Amino acid sequence: MMQDWFKKAKLGIFAHYGIYAVGDVSESWSFHNGNISYEDYMKQCEGFTASKYDPKQWAALFKRAGARYAVLTAKHHDGVALFDTQYSDLSVVKKTPAGRDLIAPYTEAMREAGLKVGIYFSLIDWSDPRYRSVYPEGEKPEDHLKDVFATPAGGPEDPEKWEEFLQFNNNQLRELMTNYGTVDLLWFDGDWERSANQWKCPEFRAYLHSLNPNVIINSRLQGYGDYETPEQGIPLYGPRGVWEFCTTINTSWGYRPSDNDYKTSRMIVRMFCDCLTLGGNMLLDVGPKEDGTLDPRQVKILEDLGDWIHDNEEAVYDTGKGLDYRHFLGGSTLSEDRRTIYLFVYDKPSEYICLKGIKTPVKRVSVLHTGEELPFRYTGALPWSGIPGTLWIKGDEMTPHPMVTVLKVELDGEITYNLGHGEVVTNND
Repeated sequence: MMQDWFKKAKLGIFAHYGIYAVGDVSESWSFHNGNISYEDYMKQCEGFTASKYDPKQWAALFKRAGARYAVLTAKHHDGVALFDTQYSDLSVVKKTPAGRDLIAPYTEAMREAGLKVGIYFSLIDWSDPRYRSVYPEGEKPEDHLKDVFATPAGGPEDPEKWEEFLQFNNNQLRELMTNYGTVDLLWFDGDWERSANQWKCPEFRAYLHSLNPNVIINSRLQGYGDYETPEQGIPLYGPRGVWEFCTTINTSWGYRPSDNDYKTSRMIVRMFCDCLTLGGNMLLDVGPKEDGTLDPRQVKILEDLGDWIHDNEEAVYDTGKGLDYRHFLGGSTLSEDRRTIYLFVYDKPSEYICLKGIKTPVKRVSVLHTGEELPFRYTGALPWSGIPGTLWIKGDEMTPHPMVTVLKVELDGEITYNLGHGEVVTNND
């Protein structure tokens, strides 16, 4: 059930936090893919302390970054819960030196900071034998002989155990949605290993809404979610409806000290601008260390993003999808009243910036972060045939923003377009 706050949020922060931060391995997939044994993976529990875990500091940082919501991994595919669940012993409360519930202080801190509360929950659980009780619907057992964490791996199915597992998921989700105040967003993962029928998606969705009729559910529920979640690769065009692009700051979701392949702050701002242009949100991931602190490089990128948003807030919040790339070879957004275009200029122009096919006359062009006014001119207008001509904005002498420069183009009325291909002039007396 889509809520208005999400459509206007623009930026959320994802946090992949769990025992996988201990040993420099990828979350869950490292044992699933055989990079480490399951036993060695679980030994990481012994080193997970959360000794400096302070979600109030997280919340303050996320707020400075310009985020409007956050999503924390309450349970990844490894089945290790960050909350005090009564339905399993596999939690950081019972199995790690942290010895306490980490979801309660997270939800409280985000709420106090004015951020909407999101919870990531893996539908699959590669540690639970009840999960490994059936095969994907319509597939042959012999095709899953190596799926030792996901299926009976050549053995017989046990539908009763599968029903028990579904009830287990329901029970843990009830804990998450009733013990920690209002959960605004549920971010599911892992739906691909079973069908909508096996997950009982219609009934499951109704169950979740019985706990909170206003909760937003992401797309990873075999078609029964509220919005699309493209991952890592920026969409070339925005998915239909409401959507969110999730991506990492380096290449890993969880903390890996060996992963030094960080994106630059300018790259992150540029990716954010792409999301805004195409009408989506960005969910930017951080991977806290096992003690709960964040790598200074991650902090710096979030703060740089927040500085850019602060300088250009008018072009970010309360705006809509930008111009088609045929009108402007760059990113953009439109004001809610559709009387102002905000152009994202990624590099300093050598001369003019070109805007095509906008019929509404331009009143004024300025640089958003400095207020300086820029001269502009038109070429090629054919007033008698409705061809508006090309707008040229002189940008070579402007003061660029260190990240991305935003130009504010004020129109003399609501935006209208020329979507044609020009005309042959046959009479020019």
